[in-house]
Amino acid sequence: MQSRTLIALTAIAALACSAFSVQAQAPDWKKIRIGVEGAYPPFSEVGADGKLKGFEIELVQAYCAEMKAQCTLVQQDFDGLIPALQARKVDAIFASVSITEERKKAIAFSNPYYNTPGRLVAKAGAKFDLSPAGLKGKKIGVQSATIHEAYAAAIFKQSEIVRYQTQDQVFLDLKSGRIDMTLADAPAADFGFLKKPEGKGFAFIGPDYDDEKYFGVGSGVGMRKADEATLAKKFNAAIAAAQANGTFKKLNDKYFDYDISIKKK
Repeated sequence: MQSRTLIALTAIAALACSAFSVQAQAPDWKKIRIGVEGAYPPFSEVGADGKLKGFEIELVQAYCAEMKAQCTLVQQDFDGLIPALQARKVDAIFASVSITEERKKAIAFSNPYYNTPGRLVAKAGAKFDLSPAGLKGKKIGVQSATIHEAYAAAIFKQSEIVRYQTQDQVFLDLKSGRIDMTLADAPAADFGFLKKPEGKGFAFIGPDYDDEKYFGVGSGVGMRKADEATLAKKFNAAIAAAQANGTFKKLNDKYFDYDISIKKK
Protein backbone atom coordinates (compact mmCIF):
# COMPACT_ATOMS: atom_id res chain seq x y z
CA MET A 1 0.00 0.00 0.00
CA GLN A 2 2.75 2.40 0.97
CA SER A 3 4.68 1.72 -2.24
CA ARG A 4 1.53 2.31 -4.34
CA THR A 5 0.90 5.56 -2.47
CA LEU A 6 4.49 6.63 -3.01
CA ILE A 7 4.26 5.85 -6.70
CA ALA A 8 1.01 7.84 -6.99
CA LEU A 9 2.46 10.80 -5.12
CA THR A 10 5.59 10.70 -7.27
CA ALA A 11 3.48 10.69 -10.44
CA ILE A 12 1.39 13.63 -9.21
CA ALA A 13 4.54 15.55 -8.31
CA ALA A 14 6.03 14.86 -11.75
CA LEU A 15 2.88 16.11 -13.47
CA ALA A 16 2.84 19.22 -11.30
CA CYS A 17 6.50 19.94 -12.11
CA SER A 18 5.82 19.39 -15.81
CA ALA A 19 2.85 21.75 -15.74
CA PHE A 20 4.90 24.34 -13.85
CA SER A 21 7.74 23.99 -16.36
CA VAL A 22 5.42 24.54 -19.33
CA GLN A 23 3.85 27.53 -17.62
CA ALA A 24 7.26 28.95 -16.73
CA GLN A 25 8.43 28.63 -20.33
CA ALA A 26 5.35 30.30 -21.82
CA PRO A 27 6.47 33.80 -22.91
CA ASP A 28 4.58 36.83 -21.64
CA TRP A 29 5.89 38.88 -24.61
CA LYS A 30 7.03 41.78 -22.49
CA LYS A 31 10.32 41.50 -24.35
CA ILE A 32 10.31 40.77 -28.09
CA ARG A 33 13.23 40.43 -30.50
CA ILE A 34 12.14 41.62 -33.93
CA GLY A 35 14.05 40.90 -37.12
CA VAL A 36 14.22 43.84 -39.57
CA GLU A 37 16.11 44.30 -42.83
CA GLY A 38 17.47 47.85 -42.70
CA ALA A 39 18.20 47.94 -46.43
CA TYR A 40 14.78 48.63 -47.94
CA PRO A 41 13.98 52.36 -48.02
CA PRO A 42 11.61 53.95 -47.29
CA PHE A 43 10.42 51.03 -45.16
CA SER A 44 13.66 50.42 -43.27
CA GLU A 45 17.23 51.63 -43.70
CA VAL A 46 20.27 52.66 -41.73
CA GLY A 47 20.71 56.42 -41.43
CA ALA A 48 23.95 58.40 -41.53
CA ASP A 49 24.06 58.16 -37.73
CA GLY A 50 24.05 54.37 -37.93
CA LYS A 51 20.53 54.08 -36.53
CA LEU A 52 17.60 52.29 -38.15
CA LYS A 53 14.89 54.49 -39.62
CA GLY A 54 11.94 54.31 -41.98
CA PHE A 55 8.21 53.69 -42.17
CA GLU A 56 8.29 50.14 -40.80
CA ILE A 57 10.79 51.02 -38.09
CA GLU A 58 8.50 53.74 -36.75
CA LEU A 59 5.43 51.55 -37.23
CA VAL A 60 6.81 48.56 -35.32
CA GLN A 61 7.90 50.90 -32.52
CA ALA A 62 4.32 52.18 -32.36
CA TYR A 63 3.03 48.61 -32.21
CA CYS A 64 5.47 47.76 -29.41
CA ALA A 65 4.34 50.83 -27.44
CA GLU A 66 0.72 49.73 -27.90
CA MET A 67 1.61 46.24 -26.64
CA LYS A 68 3.65 47.73 -23.76
CA ALA A 69 6.53 45.51 -24.86
CA GLN A 70 10.26 46.16 -24.82
CA CYS A 71 11.31 45.43 -28.39
CA THR A 72 14.84 44.88 -29.63
CA LEU A 73 15.35 45.33 -33.37
CA VAL A 74 17.75 42.82 -34.90
CA GLN A 75 19.05 43.73 -38.35
CA GLN A 76 19.27 40.79 -40.75
CA ASP A 77 19.55 40.24 -44.52
CA PHE A 78 16.09 39.60 -45.92
CA ASP A 79 16.82 36.06 -47.08
CA GLY A 80 18.01 35.22 -43.57
CA LEU A 81 14.94 36.47 -41.70
CA ILE A 82 12.83 33.31 -41.77
CA PRO A 83 15.82 31.07 -40.93
CA ALA A 84 16.65 33.41 -38.01
CA LEU A 85 13.05 33.13 -36.80
CA GLN A 86 13.07 29.35 -37.02
CA ALA A 87 16.42 29.22 -35.21
CA ARG A 88 14.89 31.33 -32.40
CA LYS A 89 17.35 34.17 -32.93
CA VAL A 90 14.35 36.49 -33.20
CA ASP A 91 10.74 36.17 -32.05
CA ALA A 92 9.09 37.98 -34.98
CA ILE A 93 10.03 39.45 -38.35
CA PHE A 94 8.87 42.86 -39.52
CA ALA A 95 10.29 43.53 -42.96
CA SER A 96 7.62 43.88 -45.64
CA VAL A 97 7.13 40.10 -45.60
CA SER A 98 4.17 39.39 -47.85
CA ILE A 99 1.65 36.86 -46.59
CA THR A 100 1.63 34.10 -49.20
CA GLU A 101 0.36 30.53 -49.07
CA GLU A 102 3.90 29.28 -49.64
CA ARG A 103 5.31 31.20 -46.66
CA LYS A 104 2.37 30.16 -44.47
CA LYS A 105 3.60 26.58 -44.78
CA ALA A 106 6.70 27.57 -42.81
CA ILE A 107 5.63 30.39 -40.47
CA ALA A 108 2.56 32.09 -39.02
CA PHE A 109 1.48 35.67 -39.68
CA SER A 110 -0.40 38.48 -38.04
CA ASN A 111 -3.14 40.25 -39.94
CA PRO A 112 -1.69 42.29 -42.85
CA TYR A 113 -0.79 45.90 -42.10
CA TYR A 114 -0.06 47.28 -45.59
CA ASN A 115 -0.23 46.22 -49.24
CA THR A 116 1.46 47.57 -52.37
CA PRO A 117 1.89 46.16 -55.90
CA GLY A 118 5.03 45.13 -57.74
CA ARG A 119 6.22 47.19 -60.72
CA LEU A 120 8.86 46.89 -63.42
CA VAL A 121 11.48 49.64 -63.65
CA ALA A 122 13.59 50.27 -66.74
CA LYS A 123 15.09 53.15 -68.72
CA ALA A 124 12.53 55.86 -69.38
CA GLY A 125 11.11 55.62 -72.87
CA ALA A 126 12.28 52.04 -73.37
CA LYS A 127 9.97 50.07 -75.59
CA PHE A 128 9.49 46.53 -74.35
CA ASP A 129 6.94 43.87 -75.18
CA LEU A 130 6.20 42.92 -71.57
CA SER A 131 4.71 39.54 -72.36
CA PRO A 132 6.72 36.50 -71.24
CA ALA A 133 7.66 35.80 -74.86
CA GLY A 134 8.47 39.46 -75.50
CA LEU A 135 10.99 39.51 -72.64
CA LYS A 136 12.80 36.40 -73.86
CA GLY A 137 16.52 36.79 -73.18
CA LYS A 138 16.09 40.03 -71.20
CA LYS A 139 17.81 40.32 -67.83
CA ILE A 140 15.40 40.99 -64.97
CA GLY A 141 16.96 41.83 -61.62
CA VAL A 142 15.21 40.77 -58.41
CA GLN A 143 15.99 40.55 -54.72
CA SER A 144 16.42 36.96 -53.57
CA ALA A 145 13.75 35.26 -51.44
CA THR A 146 11.10 37.85 -52.33
CA ILE A 147 7.70 37.57 -53.94
CA HIS A 148 9.14 39.44 -56.92
CA GLU A 149 11.75 36.73 -57.45
CA ALA A 150 9.06 34.05 -57.22
CA TYR A 151 6.79 35.84 -59.71
CA ALA A 152 9.57 36.62 -62.20
CA ALA A 153 10.86 33.02 -62.12
CA ALA A 154 7.36 31.60 -62.62
CA ILE A 155 6.09 33.99 -65.29
CA PHE A 156 9.13 35.23 -67.22
CA LYS A 157 10.62 31.80 -67.78
CA GLN A 158 12.36 32.80 -71.01
CA SER A 159 14.10 35.74 -69.37
CA GLU A 160 17.35 35.64 -67.43
CA ILE A 161 16.42 36.19 -63.77
CA VAL A 162 19.37 37.80 -61.97
CA ARG A 163 19.21 37.50 -58.19
CA TYR A 164 20.72 39.87 -55.62
CA GLN A 165 20.94 39.92 -51.85
CA THR A 166 19.53 43.46 -51.55
CA GLN A 167 17.33 45.66 -53.71
CA ASP A 168 20.00 48.39 -53.66
CA GLN A 169 22.36 46.00 -55.45
CA VAL A 170 19.68 45.50 -58.10
CA PHE A 171 19.40 49.25 -58.64
CA LEU A 172 23.19 49.60 -58.96
CA ASP A 173 23.28 47.05 -61.77
CA LEU A 174 20.22 48.59 -63.43
CA LYS A 175 21.96 51.97 -63.41
CA SER A 176 25.15 50.48 -64.86
CA GLY A 177 23.24 48.64 -67.60
CA ARG A 178 24.08 45.11 -66.44
CA ILE A 179 20.37 44.25 -66.35
CA ASP A 180 17.48 45.47 -68.49
CA MET A 181 14.91 46.00 -65.73
CA THR A 182 13.93 45.11 -62.20
CA LEU A 183 10.69 43.86 -60.70
CA ALA A 184 10.29 45.37 -57.24
CA ASP A 185 7.80 46.75 -54.74
CA ALA A 186 6.41 49.99 -56.15
CA PRO A 187 7.13 52.32 -53.18
CA ALA A 188 10.56 50.76 -52.62
CA ALA A 189 11.46 51.35 -56.26
CA ASP A 190 9.98 54.85 -56.23
CA PHE A 191 11.63 56.12 -53.06
CA GLY A 192 14.70 53.88 -53.10
CA PHE A 193 15.67 54.64 -56.70
CA LEU A 194 13.45 56.71 -58.98
CA LYS A 195 13.30 59.76 -56.68
CA LYS A 196 17.04 59.69 -56.07
CA PRO A 197 19.67 61.24 -58.37
CA GLU A 198 20.85 57.80 -59.49
CA GLY A 199 17.34 57.01 -60.69
CA LYS A 200 17.32 59.86 -63.21
CA GLY A 201 16.43 58.56 -66.65
CA PHE A 202 14.53 55.55 -65.33
CA ALA A 203 10.79 55.02 -64.89
CA PHE A 204 8.06 52.53 -64.11
CA ILE A 205 6.93 50.52 -67.11
CA GLY A 206 3.91 48.31 -67.55
CA PRO A 207 1.08 47.48 -65.14
CA ASP A 208 0.83 46.78 -61.43
CA TYR A 209 1.56 43.17 -60.51
CA ASP A 210 -0.60 41.95 -57.64
CA ASP A 211 -1.62 38.35 -58.34
CA GLU A 212 -2.45 36.97 -54.86
CA LYS A 213 -0.93 33.61 -55.78
CA TYR A 214 2.49 35.22 -55.80
CA PHE A 215 2.09 38.59 -54.08
CA GLY A 216 -0.18 37.50 -51.26
CA VAL A 217 -2.66 39.67 -49.40
CA GLY A 218 -0.29 42.24 -47.91
CA SER A 219 2.65 42.37 -45.53
CA GLY A 220 2.32 40.90 -42.05
CA VAL A 221 4.36 40.22 -38.95
CA GLY A 222 5.95 36.79 -39.25
CA MET A 223 6.34 34.48 -36.24
CA ARG A 224 6.76 30.83 -35.35
CA LYS A 225 3.60 28.73 -35.64
CA ALA A 226 3.91 27.80 -31.96
CA ASP A 227 3.50 31.49 -31.04
CA GLU A 228 0.53 32.23 -33.29
CA ALA A 229 -2.08 31.96 -30.52
CA THR A 230 -0.25 34.40 -28.25
CA LEU A 231 2.06 36.76 -30.14
CA ALA A 232 -0.18 37.12 -33.21
CA LYS A 233 -3.06 38.08 -30.93
CA LYS A 234 -0.99 40.91 -29.46
CA PHE A 235 0.18 42.18 -32.84
CA ASN A 236 -3.33 41.98 -34.31
CA ALA A 237 -4.66 44.12 -31.46
CA ALA A 238 -1.84 46.64 -31.98
CA ILE A 239 -2.43 46.74 -35.75
CA ALA A 240 -6.15 47.41 -35.21
CA ALA A 241 -5.43 50.08 -32.59
CA ALA A 242 -2.95 51.91 -34.84
CA GLN A 243 -5.56 52.00 -37.61
CA ALA A 244 -8.29 53.22 -35.25
CA ASN A 245 -6.31 55.93 -33.45
CA GLY A 246 -4.73 57.41 -36.58
CA THR A 247 -1.15 56.29 -35.93
CA PHE A 248 -0.94 54.32 -39.17
CA LYS A 249 -2.35 57.20 -41.24
CA LYS A 250 0.08 59.66 -39.65
CA LEU A 251 3.06 57.51 -40.61
CA ASN A 252 1.58 56.71 -44.02
CA ASP A 253 1.25 60.40 -44.80
CA LYS A 254 4.77 61.10 -43.50
CA TYR A 255 6.36 58.68 -45.95
CA PHE A 256 3.95 58.35 -48.87
CA ASP A 257 1.69 60.57 -50.94
CA TYR A 258 -0.77 57.70 -51.42
CA ASP A 259 -2.57 55.24 -49.16
CA ILE A 260 -0.86 51.86 -48.62
CA SER A 261 -3.25 50.61 -45.94
CA ILE A 262 -5.17 47.36 -46.30
CA LYS A 263 -8.42 48.04 -48.14
CA LYS A 264 -11.58 46.35 -46.96
CA LYS A 265 -13.11 44.15 -49.63
